[in-house]
Amino acid sequence: MNRVAVIGASMTEFGKREGWIRELLAEAGQACLDDADVSPHDVEHLYVSNMASGEFEGQTGIPNALAHDLGALPAYTQRIDQTSASGGAGIYASWQSVASGASDLTLLVGGEKMTHKTTAESTDIIASLTHPEEYKHGVTLPSFAGLTARRYLHEYDAPRESLARVAVKNHKNGVDNPHAQFRKEVDLETVMDSPIVADPLRLYDFCPITDGSAALMFCPESKAKEYTDDYTVISGIAGATDTHVVHQRADPTVMGAAYESSELAYQMAERNPDDIDVAELHDMFTILEFLQSEAVGFFDQGEGWKAVEEGVTDRDSELPINTSGGLKSKGHPLGASGVAQAYELHQQLRGEAGKRQVDAEVALACNVGGFGNCVTTTIMEAR
Repeated sequence: MNRVAVIGASMTEFGKREGWIRELLAEAGQACLDDADVSPHDVEHLYVSNMASGEFEGQTGIPNALAHDLGALPAYTQRIDQTSASGGAGIYASWQSVASGASDLTLLVGGEKMTHKTTAESTDIIASLTHPEEYKHGVTLPSFAGLTARRYLHEYDAPRESLARVAVKNHKNGVDNPHAQFRKEVDLETVMDSPIVADPLRLYDFCPITDGSAALMFCPESKAKEYTDDYTVISGIAGATDTHVVHQRADPTVMGAAYESSELAYQMAERNPDDIDVAELHDMFTILEFLQSEAVGFFDQGEGWKAVEEGVTDRDSELPINTSGGLKSKGHPLGASGVAQAYELHQQLRGEAGKRQVDAEVALACNVGGFGNCVTTTIMEAR
């Protein structure tokens, strides 16, 4: 297989955006073409990561429309939908297209337009990914998060404040991200006093509803220097699936798909958790940062909360997690989130993250669909 390089990356501002999904995708796609210095006519495969453009705005066929809008004809196009892990799945599909030799230039653009819907409408669209037996009882992802957080705090004797510290940390990181939806610090008291959404989780334990897009350009590493000397490499990538019915899992505090996908990604990259210098985890809810940090091997089961309490995952500490601000501060436009994780790591590995910059040569992204129903883990390295 070809070794796969990322030679360009872009990200729009996240938040409440004017325009529709096609415009957001075109904004990120054109910026990525410019960053990679690639002509749209040279793109061979064009993938769009998107969960629900039909449900959110009645727009289908968006990959074909994007190819037209960018002038990327006659590129092969495909939409990648893996719920909130669509971005990571798009990275995997793009990696496959280049690693297999099917494409020498693959453009991935992830995006979602959500803020024009009410919170109730958006929650219902997202909840449609749950199993029908759970959905008919009114189960939503926030309720899963609340139940799991309650179980975790009880099982591992973790203080409620430890979850709040995730929000405090990620908001602090988001202040220095010009693309983030929320660029404002919050203190522990503000998080702890915010309204209850799904006990014990409160408003500041949840990411916002967001519009936005992000993009990546892939090519064989053997050809990367034709475009730039400053590229990154995907050294490991894998995906896995857990039970669709969440209550069938032996332990809901264990993210099996994150464990399985990270194990395979480490094997491919010939790396281990101790090699990771910076990570982007899918903190749609604060509890998920604990669960993923344990599942990918950074900390033992039930120990993730202690790492946050001790400051281990702070930006200036030994294992920075979510330097971008995470989904919590940056925002969560479903199809874009996994792509935006890789954008952040690409910038970190190239030393172009500005005030967010940390010392990093090896990075990991974990993108989660549903409540751990499906996960893609990606390991990236500087070159």
